Amino acid sequence: MPFTAWVAPSLGSMRLRSIVRHVESLSVQSAQNQNRLHAAQGSTSTPGCILQDLKRSVASLELRIHKLRREAMTLVRQDDLLRKRFELLVSIPGIAQVSAMQLLAELSTLPSDLTVREWVVHSGLDPAHEISGSSVRKASRISRAGNRHLRRALYMPALVASRCDPHAKAFFENLLARKKARLQALIAVARKLLHAIYGIFRSGLKYEGTKLFPRITLS
Repeated sequence: MPFTAWVAPSLGSMRLRSIVRHVESLSVQSAQNQNRLHAAQGSTSTPGCILQDLKRSVASLELRIHKLRREAMTLVRQDDLLRKRFELLVSIPGIAQVSAMQLLAELSTLPSDLTVREWVVHSGLDPAHEISGSSVRKASRISRAGNRHLRRALYMPALVASRCDPHAKAFFENLLARKKARLQALIAVARKLLHAIYGIFRSGLKYEGTKLFPRITLS
């Protein structure tokens, strides 16, 4: 049955976003503590009690993250709409379970009447142009005015897709051949992925690279 109907964000969607954003915060803390632990292990002046405390902190945070992700997955399984969208997300090359959960949490709470262009603006991945003086235009950059959680969630899938998905890789390399900076090309892949997600959410059909990159010819 085609998956075309969009509905208002459910309570499950709102709860999922809360959990996923909390996990994101804990992941930042865990990374910081792991860096501190690595630095402490490289110093002969670090007391053993500090090393043990940092190790316990890292282990505790990782356990909390694991439990919260399990709770998030339970929410997804209990909601037919979230479950279907999650399955569609992991059909896209470059999007694994963790990225799918992050993207689902941010996108499933958006108003149902937004266009794909409004999704891009919301993400902050829309190009912004800088003007110097009255006429000199600087290079485009992303606006960064949108949802930073969504931008972060798109970064790793875009990076993986640009290396592993033949269509995204060809698109990425074509941009590099046209003298685009690597970051500009990666942002363009992220925008393409956002278009892909919009399309599969509306159609209920799994990702097809030929539809997203119709002008790309694979060698």
